[in-house]
Amino acid sequence: MMKHLLTGEEFDEESLRKLIALSSSLKATRGKPYAPRPLEGKSIGMIFAKSSTRTRVSFEVGIHELGGQPIYLDQSKTQMGRGETVPDTARVLSRYLHGIVIRTYAQSEVEELARYATMPIINALTDEFHPCQALTDIFTIYEKTGGVFNGIKMAYLGDGSSNMANSLMQASKLAGLEFVIGAPCEFRPDPTIMNRQVGPGSIAWTEDPVKAVENADFIYTDVWVSMGFEKESEERIRVLKPYQLNMDILKHAKPDVKVMHCLPAHRGEEITDEVMESEHSIVFDEAENRLHVQKAIMCMLIGGM
Repeated sequence: MMKHLLTGEEFDEESLRKLIALSSSLKATRGKPYAPRPLEGKSIGMIFAKSSTRTRVSFEVGIHELGGQPIYLDQSKTQMGRGETVPDTARVLSRYLHGIVIRTYAQSEVEELARYATMPIINALTDEFHPCQALTDIFTIYEKTGGVFNGIKMAYLGDGSSNMANSLMQASKLAGLEFVIGAPCEFRPDPTIMNRQVGPGSIAWTEDPVKAVENADFIYTDVWVSMGFEKESEERIRVLKPYQLNMDILKHAKPDVKVMHCLPAHRGEEITDEVMESEHSIVFDEAENRLHVQKAIMCMLIGGM
C-alpha cells in the first residue's frame, strides 16, 4: 500500500486503475448529499514555496469537499523559512496534522519530509516532478478516449527535461500510451526515466517536432520558462521556438487531435491563442480534473479508501 506520493513511481497498474475509477466516482458525485467525506475530522497542511493558482485552489476545495480542514502554510513565513530543519518540521507537524501537500523547489526536500513524517506526504510540484498533474492528464485521456489507452499516441513538445516531461513519461508508460517527446538536444529527456520499466507503454524522443506529432491523438505542451528558471528565459525561448504548438504543427497530427496544457499558458510562446481557443483544446477540462484526481489521491492516501 502506498504511504506517500513523491514522484509517481509509487503507482502500479492496479493502483492507477483504482485512481481512475475513484476519480470518476468523485466527479460524478460531487455536490451530492451522499458524496464521500473520508477526511472528516482531519486537518491537512499545505506547504507552498512556489506561487500557485490551480494547485492551491483545487487542493483547498478538494480537502473541504472531502470533509477535511485545509491549513495553508506559506513556507517563507514558517520556521522552515528561518532555518528549521526539514526533519524537525516533519516530526512536529506529524503531531498536529493527518497529511501534508507540499509545492516547493527541491525534490530532496519532499523526500526528506516523507522520510521523517508519520503521515502521508503528497508532492504538489517540485522542479523534478509533478505527479498530481500527470495522473490528472492520464485520467483526462481516459475520459476523452472512452477508457482506451492501447494504440493512443501522445506527443509532447518543448522542454523534454522538465518536471512535466518526467512525470508524463512515467504516467504514460504505466497507462500503456505511446509517448513521443519532441525536444531539442539541449533539453532532451532524462534517459534514466525514459528507460525505466514501469508499465506497458513506450517512450521515444526526437528533435523533429513534426515527426513527434505525426498521427498523434493528443499533443501536450508546457511553459518554456518554469519558476526558478527565469534567468535562462532568453536562451530557452530562442532554443525552443521551433517547438511552438501552433495550427501549422496540428496539421501533422490526426484530424481530431486533442491539445493539452497543464497551465498557466504563456500564449504566443509555447502555444498560440488560436490553438488554445480552438476546438482541439481540452485544457480547461484538464484543469477541472485536477480537483477530482487530487481528491482521489487524498482518499487513497489519507482517507483510507
